[in-house]
Amino acid sequence: HGNPIHPDPKHAAKDVESFRNTVLLAERMEVPVIVGFSGCPGGSPSDTMPNWVTYRWPPEYREMIDWQWKERVVPYWKGAAKFAREHGIKKLAFEMHPNFVVYNPKTLLQLREAVGEEIGANCDLSHLFWQGCDPVEVIHLLGKNGALFHAHMKDTVFFPENKDRFGVLNFAFTTEELPQASETFRAVGYGHSASQWKAILQAYMDVDYDGILSIENEDPILSGEVGVERAAYVLKNVRAELLGTT
Repeated sequence: HGNPIHPDPKHAAKDVESFRNTVLLAERMEVPVIVGFSGCPGGSPSDTMPNWVTYRWPPEYREMIDWQWKERVVPYWKGAAKFAREHGIKKLAFEMHPNFVVYNPKTLLQLREAVGEEIGANCDLSHLFWQGCDPVEVIHLLGKNGALFHAHMKDTVFFPENKDRFGVLNFAFTTEELPQASETFRAVGYGHSASQWKAILQAYMDVDYDGILSIENEDPILSGEVGVERAAYVLKNVRAELLGTT
C-alpha cells in the first residue's frame, strides 16, 4: 500500500524500500505473489503531489500521461520487476485502484506489455463495478492474457438516486457522508446478487484460476468480523452450487 513513484523523493524512497523488503521477505518465505499498487507520479518534473489523469483533453493532460508513463512509471517498474525476478518473485499483482496509473484492465495490460510478465492483477472488482466494467468480461480478459495473479472478494453497492443525480465520481470520505454518496464498498452479496457472484466464481473457474480468493472487508456498515463471515457465507454457497455439492 504505497506509491514508489510519488513525486516527493522522501515519500517515494520509503515506499521503494518497503517494496524491496517485501520482495526479500517473500523470497525467504517462498511466497509466490506480492500484492500492491502501481503508484502515481506527478504530471511534470516539478510537481510535488501525484496527478491522476484519466481524460485526454485539454491536450496538456495527454502530454502529462505520456510523460508519466515514459519517464516514471515504466522505468521504475522495469527495475522493480527485475529486482523481484532476481529474488524468485515472478508475480506482482496490482490492485486496479483509482488515483493510481493502473486503475482498470486496459492500464494493467499496458504496464504488463511495457514491463513484462511479472506484472499482473489483483482483481478487486469493487473498484471496477463503479467504472462500469462487466466482472465476467474482466476475469476472462485477464485470464486469457495470463495476468490474473490474485483476487479480492469485495462488493460495491450503488445508491441509484444519488448516482442518477451526481454520477459515479461521487464518493463518501466519511460514514457521515454516505447518504450523499453514489456508491460504497460492501461485503460480498450486499451490492450484487448471489447469482452475480456465482457468475463471477464461474468465470474464475473458466480461466482455470488457482490462486486465492481473499475476502477483503471495507464495509462501512458491517464490522470486520461480521462482514467477512457474511461474505464467506455467500461465496461458500455459490461455490457449492457450482460444484454440485449443495
